[in-house]
Amino acid sequence: MAKDDNKAAAEEQTQQAGFSIEKIYLKDASLEIPNAPQIFTDRSQPQVGIELSNFAQQLEENVFEVAIKVTVTSKIEDKTVFLVEVTQAGIFQIRGVPEENLEMIVGITCPNILFPYARESVSDLVVRAGFQPVLLNPINFEALFAQQKQQQAEAAEAAAKH
Repeated sequence: MAKDDNKAAAEEQTQQAGFSIEKIYLKDASLEIPNAPQIFTDRSQPQVGIELSNFAQQLEENVFEVAIKVTVTSKIEDKTVFLVEVTQAGIFQIRGVPEENLEMIVGITCPNILFPYARESVSDLVVRAGFQPVLLNPINFEALFAQQKQQQAEAAEAAAKH
């Protein structure tokens, strides 16, 4: 009888929801200073622009790669001071989660875990390039996720009308 109990307990455990970080890594990083060395003598205050995107793919059953790409562009008028692109990625095991919750974990939870690593990589590259650090403000991935969902719904609605 104990064998049957162990088997039932093992089956129940495999059905339980689970989340784990398998690996966090810097997938891609680039730095460009197209107007060096002259740009270092310009004392004007640069304008900094930040773009952010994230994406995910399923690698195997219950295993996903999630990545966020951060692009920071610093300009003085029409001259680029520097351009930094960082893609921070992670491999996550997500099991026993209902399909409707899986998308939220991949779109909100995983990027929240990855963002501090991306922020550190961007700041490190900028400092190593000889500039003042760029400190990225925290990102509300929940709001971004909701915005993406709304845009997808509007696009689907517009496509249905045509």
